[in-house]
Amino acid sequence: MTDWNKLHGPAFKGARVLVTGGAGFIGSHLSEALALLGADVLVLDDLSGGDTRNLATFKCEFIQGTILNAPLLENTVQGCRFVFHQAALGSVPGSVDRPRAYHEVNDTGTLNVLEAARKAGVQRVMFAASSSAYGDAPELPKVETMAVQALSPYAANKAACEALMSAYANSYGMDTVNLRYFNIFGPRQNANSAYAAVIAAFAKSLLAGKHPQIFGDGEQSRDFTFVANAVHANLLAARSTQKLTGCVFNVACGQRVTVNELATQMAQALGRPALTPQHHPPRVGDVKHSVADISAARQTLGYAPVVDFSTGLKSTVAWYQAEAPASGKA
Repeated sequence: MTDWNKLHGPAFKGARVLVTGGAGFIGSHLSEALALLGADVLVLDDLSGGDTRNLATFKCEFIQGTILNAPLLENTVQGCRFVFHQAALGSVPGSVDRPRAYHEVNDTGTLNVLEAARKAGVQRVMFAASSSAYGDAPELPKVETMAVQALSPYAANKAACEALMSAYANSYGMDTVNLRYFNIFGPRQNANSAYAAVIAAFAKSLLAGKHPQIFGDGEQSRDFTFVANAVHANLLAARSTQKLTGCVFNVACGQRVTVNELATQMAQALGRPALTPQHHPPRVGDVKHSVADISAARQTLGYAPVVDFSTGLKSTVAWYQAEAPASGKA
């Protein structure tokens, strides 16, 4: 377990903070770390992707609601020093199927969050941006100065929200920062969605005795990043004494792993090496290769990964194994 007090000390003690999407996968880990650090944590979540069971082991105030409810947001954010905006519809193929719904939640919802934060005098908003903004540009590693190339409605949503963050920081004096997550994984990631992230989907298949399904040849690579690293980046960004003014920072490990390699490692970890992958045609909007340059986050925020890929994968696989017998699902 990551020692948040050793990493961040009293920086958040007594601070009132709002975590949108705080009952979800990344949001609940962030909320838990903030609670352990002594913050007064408010969690706003409509439970479309989150679960109150994710909040059971730490102290927070839970409010069930959507970021599309502007009056609720404005009431909830009163007195908050920081807003960690994690709420979103979060799937590339899902956005291809439902572009209007994704636009409403991800773009209009983010505008609502920013307006509420501005009116409440929030010090800084941390936004969960996405590496999908880089598209399929061949240059590696991905550097924040590269042009945005949205290949899906989801990527376009996230890129538009980055622009809103920058606009609000430059127009209203409220500080903001964009944290571009690269393939975050870890305990509590939902394996039961039709759009489940690859590690969660592989765990569900392997624990059920089924072959993992890969879209494409499996040689596509990703910078798989354990969830504690995303939490750490958010906390560092909130603590920063510099004006961040809507800057973009990659949040990753700077390491490439192919999907085939991932499937092999997970099958071995679960004692099922014979369950080799089955391949299907590539999905619309998927990118071929992705790995981050994390030097900007290191230089400005002091960020460095606190959990490496292998350690994070072992922890994640162990969590899915422990969950499977109790729930009957991974």
